[in-house]
Amino acid sequence: MNTSKTLNVSGLTLALGLLSLAASPLDTTQVSTTSADYAASPPIRELEPLILVATDYRNPTQLELNPKNPAQPIPAQDGAEILRTIPGFNVIRKGGTDGDPVFRGMAGSRLGILMDGETLLGGCGNRMDPPTAYVFPGAYDRVVFVRGPQSVRYGAGHSAGTVRFERTPTRFDAFGVEGMTQLTVGAFGRNDQLLDVEVGAPKWDARLSLTRTEADDYHDGDGRKIPSAYERRSAHLSLGWHLTPDHRLELSGVISDGEAAYADRAMDGVAFDRENIGLKWTHLPENTPGSYAGLEAQVYYNYVDHVMDNFSLRRFQPTMMMPNPTVSNPDRQTIGGRLATDWEWDNDLQLHIGLDYLENDHRIRRTMNANAQPINALSREKDADFRQYGIFAELEGAVGEAGRWFSGLRLDQHRTRDLRETVRAGMAMQPNPTALERRHDALTSGFVRYEHTLSEGLLLSVGLGHTARIPDYWELFNKESADSLSAFDLKPEKTTQLDLGLSREAGPLNYSLSLFANRLDDYILIESQVPKGMRMATIARNIESSSYGGELALGYKLSTEWQVDASLAYVRARNRTDSRPLAQQPPLEGRLGLTYTRPSWSVGGLLRLVDAQKRVAVNQGNLVGQDIGPSSGFAILSLNAARQINERHRITVGVDNLFDTTYAEHLSRAGATVAGFPPPDTRVNEPGRHLWMQWQFDF
Repeated sequence: MNTSKTLNVSGLTLALGLLSLAASPLDTTQVSTTSADYAASPPIRELEPLILVATDYRNPTQLELNPKNPAQPIPAQDGAEILRTIPGFNVIRKGGTDGDPVFRGMAGSRLGILMDGETLLGGCGNRMDPPTAYVFPGAYDRVVFVRGPQSVRYGAGHSAGTVRFERTPTRFDAFGVEGMTQLTVGAFGRNDQLLDVEVGAPKWDARLSLTRTEADDYHDGDGRKIPSAYERRSAHLSLGWHLTPDHRLELSGVISDGEAAYADRAMDGVAFDRENIGLKWTHLPENTPGSYAGLEAQVYYNYVDHVMDNFSLRRFQPTMMMPNPTVSNPDRQTIGGRLATDWEWDNDLQLHIGLDYLENDHRIRRTMNANAQPINALSREKDADFRQYGIFAELEGAVGEAGRWFSGLRLDQHRTRDLRETVRAGMAMQPNPTALERRHDALTSGFVRYEHTLSEGLLLSVGLGHTARIPDYWELFNKESADSLSAFDLKPEKTTQLDLGLSREAGPLNYSLSLFANRLDDYILIESQVPKGMRMATIARNIESSSYGGELALGYKLSTEWQVDASLAYVRARNRTDSRPLAQQPPLEGRLGLTYTRPSWSVGGLLRLVDAQKRVAVNQGNLVGQDIGPSSGFAILSLNAARQINERHRITVGVDNLFDTTYAEHLSRAGATVAGFPPPDTRVNEPGRHLWMQWQFDF
């Protein structure tokens, strides 16, 4: 019998035992409780729900979730994993961590990612470190997601939507300490620790968040070992001063690092060093006469130093492209700032107006023979810089007693410089045809939306949005065009989208329906295996495309204890220029969750059903991935249980992929041959059956 299969069966037995233990009600027949016991042990509080299908039945446009709540599959270890619980989101698998989030088939810079209002951009030219790779969700208080181009307040060009990971400072009326710690353990060596502590008094507050996560290489359902081990750690510290009851000044900083093995490429990430410092000032007046309602100003600095090589985390294996130990070391510096003010009038009219600034510089150094030419002996060469200045305004107000309208307008000026003297063409370096060229792009984005309350708890939303996005670093500087060695002349991508929503939160049945249809002009398509002379190239080019689809999420309360949660997500997109399907689109997916909840314990399960995807365009895609070919459908069943031991302690256990199914997501990178590992399948397979447990202590 395969050893890994034996371990999996043993894990299942242990999991079922834990589920039975967690589900058993408290036995009080043999316990004598006194008033002193109650003083020593806080009372049991009602159990918060485990996240199976993340949704917000109050709003079809925006969703908010608590990242500290446990979820199934196993609680997320990075920012992309927690987004998988939201209908319509997928994650492109590369290994055990650092997957790229995709919403409605749109990835990369089409999806805005903000951390405490800050933009962080990775350095790897092949997306080894997307922004979500630097997020440990449990260290944040909430995740806010706005679908589509329905806001202009949080950056430019986010046609798919905007995700904000946010911390909310606690206001202390007297000196106090509060916080929480989480420990997560699971199969394949999974081991996470989180400590989040706040200390404060009326005039000041401080917060310290420490995180660490690690895992070994996991096994797929057939017991094959997948290169996927990782280890990440971070520390966040913020200090806040209440200058007056209305004014707060905050100084914050973050440091983090880690390493990760990958199953889809010839190199691993051996350093993910991040340094951050930020300063934020907020003014939230309680009783200010007139229309002024508040102000927020912030400036920040982010620096990412990323190292990848082909020998530190794997056995070195010479190849034609890399005959020697090879190291690549990009870094990226991002500086930004934002000033936003809020205004309110007596007739329920609200105005949000502000401006923002973002600049980032990318450098790189690499060696094709680390033995003869160590990487630290080389100097970094700056290859690109970006500058963006934006001004935005959003206006909202009431229409009668049941209606509300929202509108926004954003103007952005972008300046980009190409500082590359040479570019790679196959195995050789060639002069860059756009060396030292500059480009200036003036872009406009905006939206209008109307929401109407049809009856109590029933909301209808109709919105039309337009956004323009400049090509990002990975499209401009890491690809070439069809007729040049440089893609620096790519046109900005423009999205015009209609959004329809219907949500209901009343009675036993709650639901949220979000539909969209869009037209994408000058969509930036990445295409590989394009013949150029005697070699095959990967190019970026503009095309015309369109897509439509949506998400349905519902919850039904069968009784006081039984709850059903379900979701359905679908996207269909077309490349109108080439008269074929648009690549990198997810298949139809449904989720069905069933939970039995008592005040202090719960048991439940999650069934995930994914259809086959036959609409593909092989060797086409985006900066994150390429279509490999058709994929098969699959069904995954997972079980969970939770126990609120008392006011402070909570334990959650789960078994993901209960039947040990071997499967891969359609949106997955192609598997690469790695020395010491079994030959890969077409795609990077997902983990097989695995058991996990999370303990949370609040204080």
